[in-house]
Amino acid sequence: METQQFFIPLWLDLTAVGLGGVQGALFASGFRGQRRLDLLGVALVGIVMGFGGGMIRDLLLDQPLRALQSNWYLVVAVAAALLGMLLAGALARINSVIVGLDAIVIGMFGAFGTSKALGLGLPILPAVFVGVAAAVGGGVLRDMLMGLPISIMHVGSLYAVAAGAGCIVLVVLHLFDVPLFIAGIVCVAVTAVIRWLAVIFDVSLPEQRMLYRRKVATETGMLPIIRD
Repeated sequence: METQQFFIPLWLDLTAVGLGGVQGALFASGFRGQRRLDLLGVALVGIVMGFGGGMIRDLLLDQPLRALQSNWYLVVAVAAALLGMLLAGALARINSVIVGLDAIVIGMFGAFGTSKALGLGLPILPAVFVGVAAAVGGGVLRDMLMGLPISIMHVGSLYAVAAGAGCIVLVVLHLFDVPLFIAGIVCVAVTAVIRWLAVIFDVSLPEQRMLYRRKVATETGMLPIIRD
């Protein structure tokens, strides 16, 4: 299969950065008391959320950091973060909007990362890894900046799983010679739907302690072992 050259249009990349900035500001608005953030704090969270995924993608692919190649990235990230802060009060009452925005941001960064990796000739599994890392990278850097537990490492709502599913769908479509642009759109849709449904129905992976309890129950005879 021939490698397709893939280039992320500036306006599309800036859209992802802007949505990430808004999403970061909405996250920052949830802090109260001594942990509340000022304008600079909100802007920094927005920049991290807007830049994080793309920068991790480019670092993994050994490419120039696209976010540092144009003035527009910083302008859009800061403006989006401040806009998100202004709208935080109104949007806080519409939780589905916040969840939907988060799902779309994950899907877009996952699609961009996987598509760019495939365009550079990476094998399928490394390309999926790059996509997932780009999808969750902004959230990981945000949590580290705020001194919070890394969200994707704890029981949640299929954050990385949704990104992985979307990226896998993208590479499968790519194998069938579907153009990367169309495959990317499908990737965003699949990621967003899985993430959205997981939040609505509170679906998550099993907890580590649940697996341990099952092992103990099996070893002590409390759980019968069925053998062929």
